[in-house]
Amino acid sequence: ADPAVTASRSRALALQEQAVADGQLPDPKLTMGVWNVPLDDFSLKKVGSSQFRAGLRQAFPRGQTLHYQQKRTEWLGRAEQAQSRLTEQEILRDVRQTFLELYYNRQAADIIKRSRKLFQQLVDITRAHYASGRANQQDVLQAQLELSRLHDRATRIDEQTDVQRASLTRWIGEAAWQPVAPTLPEFPQPESQNTLKASLAQHPAMQSATARVEANQQMVRAAREQYKPGFDVGVEYRKRFGDNTDGSDRADMMAAMVTLDLPLFTEKRQDRRLAASQQQTEAAIQTREQKLRDMQRMLQSDYARWRRLGEQETLYRDHLLR
Repeated sequence: ADPAVTASRSRALALQEQAVADGQLPDPKLTMGVWNVPLDDFSLKKVGSSQFRAGLRQAFPRGQTLHYQQKRTEWLGRAEQAQSRLTEQEILRDVRQTFLELYYNRQAADIIKRSRKLFQQLVDITRAHYASGRANQQDVLQAQLELSRLHDRATRIDEQTDVQRASLTRWIGEAAWQPVAPTLPEFPQPESQNTLKASLAQHPAMQSATARVEANQQMVRAAREQYKPGFDVGVEYRKRFGDNTDGSDRADMMAAMVTLDLPLFTEKRQDRRLAASQQQTEAAIQTREQKLRDMQRMLQSDYARWRRLGEQETLYRDHLLR
């Protein structure tokens, strides 16, 4: 229910709706007017060439431009859907990390609470030894300093605990202020490094980058369609006024016309747009490659840290803590 996820989903739905609109023909145009009206008396029956015209015109873009525009928007929608899934996973990660920090600080606070009694006893013992001449003043000051440091650390841990609970409030509300469970939840073991590396292509970040590459490739295809002629088709009804010389009504007329684009001079327009779309596609490809390399580096680094921390945990549990 995080607003960032909701906003991303809304953008994805907006692009899906936009894709349908991008694939449609332009609206037809209605033309109406009066032709050849004399300016002396504005009589429509005085001049035989006076006409009332009403017509419809429909434009057809060049080649399959509409098809590729629709495909581009669809791919952008898929990119936004993948971005929404990525946002969900990032929030889950942030919640877990914040909880683990909170759990650590609560455990540390309990240890300090137990240690505080021992340090207080140490101060009392040192003072007793100093009173009996078995310790000097420096020993008393050192014991008091260690106790003060412990108090300071306890204060800093409480401060960090409040900050982490406040962070959790953003995601889980007032539940963030409930007592923390004394034991950690069971987290599944990660899969092998090779398996995780092979699955990076299915990661939402990579899916989003791939969808943006596909969207740019549709732009290249649409740019190539601009070398083809577009055309308009129109029909017109023409109402003639007045009578013929023999007194009969003048016959009405109709017209049909086709207007073609002539892409003859492409150097400054079509060629440049095609080159621009190709460069944008190459930039999207390189961005995806860079993202994949970054994720591979993060996987290798984090996996190595996790493995070494496991070895360190075993060392502490089996040797140092004993």
